[in-house]
Order: sequence, then C-alpha cells, then structure tokens
Amino acid sequence: MKRIFTALSAAVLAGAFAAAPAYAHDDGTRFYTPQPDPAAVQQIASLYAHGQWSLATKLLTMVSTPQAVWFTAGEGQEVTKAVKSEVTRAAIQRKVPVLVAYDIPFRDCAQYSAGGATSVAEYKAWIDAFAAGIGRHEVVVALEPDSLGIIPWYTSINGASEWCKPAEADPATAASERFAMLNYAVAKLKALPNTSVYLDGTHSGWLGSGDAADRLVKAGVQQADGFFVNLSNYQTTERQLKYGNWIAKCVYFGTQGPDWARGHFDWCASQYYPANPADFSTWGLTDAWYDQNVGAVSPDALPHFVIDTSRNGQGPWTPPAGNGWPDAQDWCNPPGRGLGLKPTSNTGDPLVDAYLWIKTPGQSDGQCDRGTGTGVDPARGGIADPAAGAWFPQQAIELVQYANPPLR
Repeated sequence: MKRIFTALSAAVLAGAFAAAPAYAHDDGTRFYTPQPDPAAVQQIASLYAHGQWSLATKLLTMVSTPQAVWFTAGEGQEVTKAVKSEVTRAAIQRKVPVLVAYDIPFRDCAQYSAGGATSVAEYKAWIDAFAAGIGRHEVVVALEPDSLGIIPWYTSINGASEWCKPAEADPATAASERFAMLNYAVAKLKALPNTSVYLDGTHSGWLGSGDAADRLVKAGVQQADGFFVNLSNYQTTERQLKYGNWIAKCVYFGTQGPDWARGHFDWCASQYYPANPADFSTWGLTDAWYDQNVGAVSPDALPHFVIDTSRNGQGPWTPPAGNGWPDAQDWCNPPGRGLGLKPTSNTGDPLVDAYLWIKTPGQSDGQCDRGTGTGVDPARGGIADPAAGAWFPQQAIELVQYANPPLR
C-alpha cells in the first residue's frame, strides 16, 4: 500500500509542479524553472508519504526555484529539438531560461564529468545545432563550465604548466583550439538576437583574477556579455563579488588601459597578491590597487558577470584536520553545505547581472573518494556517492536544511 501511495504522490507532485506559478523577481525578471529531476520527485513523494512534511516541502521549494538546464551531449537535430523544447516552454510561460552548453572536447579533462565532442569540427556542429534550437528566444547561456579553468596542454600567463595533458590531444594545438572553439561559440550565439552569453571565470579559490582575465580575453569575453563565477562551487557570494569585479577591471586594464599596461594581465592585483586569500580582511588591498591603476570606469565599459549561488549558503568546506586522504577534493560533494541566495537579476551591483542557480542543487558532483581509490566517500561515512549529475538524496536534504538565507 505504501508503494502505491508513494507512486500516486509522485504523480500528484509532478502535476502540481507543472502548474506552479512563475517565480517573480524584484525587478520583474522571471527566470525559468525546468521540470525537476524524476528522482527528486520520488524523494519528495516518499518524504510526504512518511509524514516528513516540513522536509518534503523544503525540497519541493528547492526544485520549484528557477535553475539552469544542462545540455551535455547529442548531435544535430537531436540537440536542436531538445533546446527548442525548453526555450519554447519557457517562452510560453514568459520566463527566461538559463542554458548550460557543456560539450567541449576534453571536457573536465577526463575527470568525473568527462565527455564532450571529439573534434573541433564536431564541436562547431554541436554549437550550430544548439544555437538553432534557441532561435529568436530570450535566453542566458553559461558557456562551457571549467573550459577556461582546465585547458589541455596550456601554459598560464604566469608560466605554470597545466596539469591536464591528455595523450589524445596535440600538445602544440590543444590550447589554441580551445580558445578558437570558445570564440566560435561566442560569435555564433551572440549572432542570435536575444541571447546573453557568459564564459567561465572560475572562482576566487582557483585562478587569480589576472590569469582569469587573460584567458577570458583570449576566449572572446569582449564579444560576449561577460563571465560566470562559482559555477558548481561553494565559494561565498561576498568573495565572488570582489573577485568578479577584479576580473572585469583587469580585462579593462589589459585591453583599454594605458599603453604600458596593454596585454599585462599578469600585473593585475588579485586575491593572491597583495591580498591574502585566506584572510578576507586583506582583500581591500587589492581593491586599492584597482582604484589606483584603473580608477572609476563606467560599468558599460566592463564585462559583466553572474554568480552561481546554488550551493554556497554555508561557503566552502574545510576538510577535517589529519584526515589522511590523498586528495580531500573539497569541491566534490562536501558535506553540510546549503543553498545560497535565490536567483534574481536585482543584485545591487552594476557589474553583476544576476545571481543564478546554475548547478542543479541536489545533483552529485561525482563519485568522490578523496583520492583513496576505494570508490567510497570517507567524508560521508563510507557511502558510494552517485555519479556526476545523478540525484544525491542526502546532499539534497543538507542543502535545504543548511540554506542561507533559510528557505521560505
């Protein structure tokens, strides 16, 4: 009987979700909420069936909040049809969808989210099909997460050699091809009349702002609308606001600043210098550098950015001391994290176009084992985490329980 009740509850929930009112934002912008992960619907139904009404309602609120739609595979008409279906549904509801294009060759450098197209030509064809599905609809595109944080066979502006060195990639051309593909994608998508495009700006716990600015310029950020930060990560919004502003100003410094500064993104101050990345009270030193070397610049002259706040309510995770794990993987399904600020385009910062839930909250980052090679996660009591993109019931519960601000 309980099994029947749960199945019926899932059907009722799915119907209720489809009829849910639009999520309105303070400035009138309405972002699109895709259909929830079927496993999420099952979890919510089961919680209701077992009398856990408060928790079930919080999860229902989470999956009813606007979030991105990810496109990670397919080809030709299959991709076009899938994209068109989502953007048409959003248009009927008079909402703006956020789409993630995630199919670049050597995606995630064969880690948990490995995959993607197998050649430059294949990727360009995929982008063509993706763009065809969008057409004239109003959309926001987060273009290729991690594509500028992890570049195969790349040497950074600071002379550091990228760890990602796939044997299948040509060391002489892999990095330049990555930039060429991103430029192609930006041009293709920006040729559409109502598409906003943002490139990968990583986050404040990863690239320095100068390194990020250099890569973004090479990828075509001046032809795009800007960049995204903190995608699928847990860094605080407070830090991302500063980090994103620094990147934007560094782009200006290295492209439109004094002649002696042109191309010198490596001179830009960052969270690593003169600031101390571990001490937020020192980040004002980097603010002061930009005040002195860039000064007051119109927001219209700078690339804008969006922040992924889907899981950063509690900030990043600090692994327990003396854990003995070869690689703590603090980015991979860290325990005790919470939802962050709900999506809105009313951010109060002239360079921040929106706070968005780009990573689908409740879906796993991968089968994390903290470098132990065991296939189980010692940070979570030795369970086997779901594969990347699969629903993770334990993490979903944590996200709503530790949401900051609390879910209403």
